[in-house]
Order: sequence, then C-alpha cells, then structure tokens
Amino acid sequence: MKLNIFNNQAELNEQLAKYIIRVANEAIVEKDRFDFVLTGGSSPKGLYQLLSTTYKDQIDWNKTYFFFGDERTVLPFEKDYNGLMAKESFFDNLELNDGHIFYVDTNLSPEEAAADYKQKLDEHFAGSPIVFDFILLGMGDDAHTASIFPHTTLVSNEEKAVASVWVEKLNTNRVSLTAPLINDAKHVVFITFGENKATALQHVLGSKQDFANYPSQLIKPVNGDLQWFVDEAAASLVKQ
Repeated sequence: MKLNIFNNQAELNEQLAKYIIRVANEAIVEKDRFDFVLTGGSSPKGLYQLLSTTYKDQIDWNKTYFFFGDERTVLPFEKDYNGLMAKESFFDNLELNDGHIFYVDTNLSPEEAAADYKQKLDEHFAGSPIVFDFILLGMGDDAHTASIFPHTTLVSNEEKAVASVWVEKLNTNRVSLTAPLINDAKHVVFITFGENKATALQHVLGSKQDFANYPSQLIKPVNGDLQWFVDEAAASLVKQ
C-alpha cells in the first residue's frame, strides 16, 4: 500500500489524473483496451472533468470501457444515480463508442440488477476472470467503500460477485462489487479528501483490523497494487 498526500484537492486530482493516464496507456498497449471502474458521490467530479477536458487527448477513449463500483437504487434519471453524475461530468465531454459504458440497470429490483450486472461483466470478460485494470474508490466518513457499509452483509461476502445489500442507516438497498472482486484488480486507488475523512482514514490505515466497523480495510489487492490519494486534511491524524 502506498499513501500519497497532497496539499489540496486540485493537486491531488492533477496527480491522480496523470497516474490514470499512465495505467490506461499501459493497458491499451498490453491488451488493446482499458477497463476502468468509477466511483460515485461528489469526490471524483473534479477528477472526471479534468480527465475529459484538460487531458482528453491523453487516453484513447474508444479503447476504454467504463464500469461502476456501486450504484444507488434510484432510477437512472434521478440526481443520486452515480451513472448520471459520471455522464454529466465525464462521458458528455467525450465521444464514446456505443457499448463502452456499463450502467447498473436500476429499473430492475436490487437483486436482479446485481445479477444482470454480473452477467454483463462475465460477457465483457468473455468468461475469463474479471480483472479490472483500474478501480477508483471513495471512502465515506464511516469508512465504507463502494457500498460495503459497516455491519452489512457485504462485509462478510467472500464471493467474487456483484451483490445487492440493505443499508440500514440509509434505509435503502444498494448494488455493489464485492471486496473479493475488487481485490482482483490490477490497480486500486482510493480518492479521499477533507477533514471529515480524517478519523476514518486514521482507523482504516491503523494497525488494528476491524472490517465490521471499517470496511475499507477489506480492500487488499491480491496481485495488484493499492494506493491512497489523499489531501493533508484527510491525512491529518495518520501516523507517518
């Protein structure tokens, strides 16, 4: 695991964009495509805009395939749908070929949406193991990542799968990649900034293992690398 600490969010986004560009181009040279899993929420918006404007010409987007680490069970046109945020801040700035964006179909029930998404992944990877080139993750101030929230069934889910999960604190279902599937990726990066994330980051990176309370600790790539891109505010309580 590598911890990268930056002075502010702008510097963080700049360096993370450059890192994604390098990984993308390496993947395209190696296998003629880049499989890129996005995170939702507000944290990555600036990064997505940077990649799709300032650095638009640095990646062959027609050889890039986009996926989502998790999705909220709202309809695709609703503002909380992660796919809509990515479309508005990222995809709309690019000229993408059809079939390059894999949305979670929230017109289905949560269980059906999870099964449908897993089938789409299996088809994309043509029956081979699902190994993403790059997974971008956020972390909540409760130390959840994707939709692996504290004390939910996803904490103990050991399948390499896409699963639905009931999140009691939010009174809603979510659809998410499981930790074992995430951990098969070649590169996993957390993007985390702000003082409100400091306590969670301190616990997640601390020596005590407590998956139930700090699910982000579950993310430990098997054959890939893990990096944190954080700002000074988020890292203020981390011992270095």
